Amino acid sequence: QVQLVESGGGLVQAGGSLRLSCEASGRFFMINTMGWYRQAPGKQRELVAAISSGGSTNYADSAKGRFTISRDNAKNTVYLQMNSLKPEDTAVYYCNIQARPSIVVFVPSDYWGRGTQVTVSA
Repeated sequence: QVQLVESGGGLVQAGGSLRLSCEASGRFFMINTMGWYRQAPGKQRELVAAISSGGSTNYADSAKGRFTISRDNAKNTVYLQMNSLKPEDTAVYYCNIQARPSIVVFVPSDYWGRGTQVTVSA
């Protein structure tokens, strides 16, 4: 079993900042990619940012220049620093990891957190 615990969501005014954290725990051999997705009401879940085990990052166009993803491999934790927040950033933010369940399994599995609400007021 793998558990992802997210924290850091909340209500903030436009232009403000929030920092999301997600810690992974449980049974896994190795975490490959860690990322953040979001889902606004009535919309599909979309990738916000992802970071590989080697530190390579990928951002949605809407996040470039405002959000920064980072990870602490020793703590199995991924962070999302969000600056210059806009009302359109309002959504439930989900942590995602791709992890190898064991040393003999080379194909990683997807794991999701329960989500944390981010609300940006105008």
